[in-house]
Amino acid sequence: NLFSQNFDNLKLTEKEIPVDYKLTEESKCISIQACIFYKNPEMYSAIIGRVKSKEIQNFENKKDSGSIMYFEFEKDFEMKGFLEGLLWGGKKANKEHPEEFFVWKNILIIWSFSQDSNLKKISKEKIELELK
Repeated sequence: NLFSQNFDNLKLTEKEIPVDYKLTEESKCISIQACIFYKNPEMYSAIIGRVKSKEIQNFENKKDSGSIMYFEFEKDFEMKGFLEGLLWGGKKANKEHPEEFFVWKNILIIWSFSQDSNLKKISKEKIELELK
């Protein structure tokens, strides 16, 4: 499997991170739902399938902070509707629940940043290029 070792080709590298951001060990998820999902995806495994591996990158600067969560599932991820309900409580992101996600086969990436985050934009562009 393409990503069974790690997510290094999807994660932002030091060179790709804007100078005003820094990596941190502390979780920077915007909403509690995203944090809970990352910390304990096994809680949802009967619905979404089993997670094979996961990683997180947490970023902060003076005006923006957030987390990028990377998941690899044992099988293709097909529960977008469930994830929308879990993260947003509906069918689209909003100010209180601004998370966005991307699914490619068995890979799920969740961005937990404000809607106008520059770092989120940079990460999304990289992932779209890598997974096309």
